Amino acid sequence: MKTMRSFLMGIFALCCGSTVTKAQDVYLTIPENNIFNRTEFTSVPTRVMGNANRTNWDYNFLGFAPTAPTFISTSGQNFIHTSSSATLPTSVLLWQLESMGGQMPSVGYYGSLPGFQSFSTGPVSWFEPPANVLAGGFNRGNINFTFKIPGAQFTANAWRSGNYSMNISQNYDFTPSNFKTVLVIPAAIRWNTTNLAKYIEISSLNDYRPAGTRTLDLGNVEIAHTVDFNFWAKAASSTVQFTSSKGVAGSRNIATIRLGSNGNELTTKPLSATFQNFSAASAGVVAGNRTSLIPELYVSAEDFRNHFFEAGTYTFELNFSARSADNSITSNQNTAVQLKVLPRSEITIPSGGQNVNFNFNTAAHYANGQTQTVPNQIRLSNNESYELYVKSDENYFKKGGLQTNINSNILQIGIDGSGVNASLSKTPQKILSNGTPVLDRNLNVRYTIPPAGAQTLVGKENATYSINVYYSFTAI
Repeated sequence: MKTMRSFLMGIFALCCGSTVTKAQDVYLTIPENNIFNRTEFTSVPTRVMGNANRTNWDYNFLGFAPTAPTFISTSGQNFIHTSSSATLPTSVLLWQLESMGGQMPSVGYYGSLPGFQSFSTGPVSWFEPPANVLAGGFNRGNINFTFKIPGAQFTANAWRSGNYSMNISQNYDFTPSNFKTVLVIPAAIRWNTTNLAKYIEISSLNDYRPAGTRTLDLGNVEIAHTVDFNFWAKAASSTVQFTSSKGVAGSRNIATIRLGSNGNELTTKPLSATFQNFSAASAGVVAGNRTSLIPELYVSAEDFRNHFFEAGTYTFELNFSARSADNSITSNQNTAVQLKVLPRSEITIPSGGQNVNFNFNTAAHYANGQTQTVPNQIRLSNNESYELYVKSDENYFKKGGLQTNINSNILQIGIDGSGVNASLSKTPQKILSNGTPVLDRNLNVRYTIPPAGAQTLVGKENATYSINVYYSFTAI
């Protein structure tokens, strides 16, 4: 019986001696708002170690010369990402003792609580005990720390989603003696800019004259992210909605508009009502966790003149989506685009075509009258439907600045190819009807003094008679 008791006690002692306390790692989850807004992160009091037995520090000589508690990084000067080669310097994380067993330990004489500091490959004291054993002491229980990440560290470093780990050891018999400090970075994407509407105004006909592609800037876009992402986009509809300056509705094909960027971030493609990936390459996580680009819309010179020249308002909606490479994280933004083309018209007469001269020096001229057609005398542009009118400044020709009795209506004016010949007067006369929006249209102008008008000139003094002719638009 005695032999059996000894055997059982031996087994019991063996089992107790093999018990190992499992290390408790410290996990700090960093909210995406702190990362994206670059604002300081401060943790709640966090348990780092436990103390079941001890109530005072170690003193080396007759209750004097205390041993300070320290931390040492055993994995180097960087937090190491557990699933990539990314690292963060140890200086990103600051910490300070918060309590031992629910309250701060006594500082007594010459003891102190160090300020916030970071881990190092050399020992870093997290408390300075008082000079002698009688002045010190602390409670049993949890040993809690407060952790901080200054806002400047979010600006200076790239915070990739996942876990960054550092191995830490400590020099007292608190538990655990070794643990990992792990920074947990969430996978997130967020639009920092909210360009919900883009208004573009065209106020000059000169915008339609260049031969190159027309570029419409959508403004700077800034996207905050902890994962690599691609830039997807589509139009909400396959058509651009159009309302003319007169209230008439219409539409344009959205594919006449292409989307790209002013840098090399996006590839240029025609818009469609289906999402497309416009990224030339995935946007990687960079220091500060923000990517900026300027999306632009492109319309060829020909399409801009043919489809976006008429005065009125062109509207369409763009749907943007920043998506992680595996499409598991998505952040969307919509932008309403309004292109307003103001009514504009223009008539120009080249310097070489400003004077039209009739010479009456033969009997046939008086008997048959005369007609002169001036090629390309008028160049007109109008982005609305229009009518073209002609008038004079007086009802009679002048000689030497003085009015004569030669009536202006002996002169008839029309547009070559049109059957209209309007007799000139101070009252505007229509010479072109139902004109459609047009840019830089050249017109051949026909001037006629018919036989009846020419015969009224018989017997007039040999002299030069002149009258001013004016052309004008009326929108319809």
